Amino acid sequence: MTGTDILMITYERPEYVRLSLPRLLETCGPDDRVWLWHNGGHEETLAVTREYAEHPKVARFHHSPDNVGLRIPTNWLWAESDGSYLSKVDDDCLVSPGWIEKLRTAHEDVPEFGVICSWRFLEEDYRPELASKKTVEYAGGHQLLRNHWVQGSGYLAKRAVLEGVGPLTDGHSFTSWCLDAARAGWVNGWYFPFIPEDHMDDPRSPHTVYTNDEELRARLPLSAKTTGVNTLADWTAQMKRSAVVAQTASLDLRDYFGWRKTRRSVFRRIRRTLTGKAPW
Repeated sequence: MTGTDILMITYERPEYVRLSLPRLLETCGPDDRVWLWHNGGHEETLAVTREYAEHPKVARFHHSPDNVGLRIPTNWLWAESDGSYLSKVDDDCLVSPGWIEKLRTAHEDVPEFGVICSWRFLEEDYRPELASKKTVEYAGGHQLLRNHWVQGSGYLAKRAVLEGVGPLTDGHSFTSWCLDAARAGWVNGWYFPFIPEDHMDDPRSPHTVYTNDEELRARLPLSAKTTGVNTLADWTAQMKRSAVVAQTASLDLRDYFGWRKTRRSVFRRIRRTLTGKAPW
């Protein structure tokens, strides 16, 4: 199989799923398949997802009555599928037309690419004075804003990465899995010029459900809950900080493993304690 198997996990976001799921299906080529997993019992979201369960591009649909998070569905796709490339698109993200073909062509032209990705931030978040230091050109004219980890949506990973690194374990996040891939020698990062992915949870997205602080507090995203975000201004600032992190994060793997990782974890806990916000 040479196609791409793409996971979408849906959960309590009917407004987003009505946009993100048909968009994803529209971008699939003849050999690409979507695997649907619904977490929890939110009836409206489940109903929207079920509408597409019999779509010709949907390989499998699974409903978990409990919210089991991301690791179990991701490992389900990785174990049950047989595509040469693996992906996940979040239910709050709108992919761009042609994103699969562009990333797959880059993979085919550059054997060392492991996990390469669309860009979920805004044009205004791009800082060329920062990003240019990590932007590298490869065979075929492909460019990558190199980073050892990318976000868990809109990416394309070679199956060979999974075969070498293995599935997500209890101690893995997608970030740490990407770091393990980088340590194994794979080159990761965001394709450049960027392939846009509209992250609808970003308050600056034209499709966001967050138009005031009250709506945000009523439906706080998980990452907002864990970092003390309470207002749209806070949430927007966090999105901007995340973009800076992507463009400045170290390419020295020693910063993510061994004693340096332990030291960074200590600083992270201190900063969270003092500010209630995530470090960057």
